[in-house]
Amino acid sequence: MTKRKKVLRTGLRRFSEEFKDEALRQLAERRAAGELVDQIARDLDIDPTLLRVWARTRGAAGGTVSAAAIEGGGDGTALVESPAAELRRLRRENARLRQEQEFLKKAAAYFAKESR
Repeated sequence: MTKRKKVLRTGLRRFSEEFKDEALRQLAERRAAGELVDQIARDLDIDPTLLRVWARTRGAAGGTVSAAAIEGGGDGTALVESPAAELRRLRRENARLRQEQEFLKKAAAYFAKESR
């Protein structure tokens, strides 16, 4: 009677080093063109988190992708932006936050009136 090893199938895919290198090359080129990491990962059919991990680990090992190249703000802005672009973005964000604050004040007043 032979003993068999149990092989657990986790469904994890393995990627070759060539695939990872090509993915990181595309990441660097397409981020420079302004594309989001999520879109690049979707096109490559991989998880965006995995692509970020590859970029960080290989970037630390002397790779071509820097952290600034892969990271972006929630609205798709890069970490490095011109002062004028940053000012425009911050003014838009400030206006949006003021609108939200005004709405919340009105909602609080409405519900305070209703609870009496």
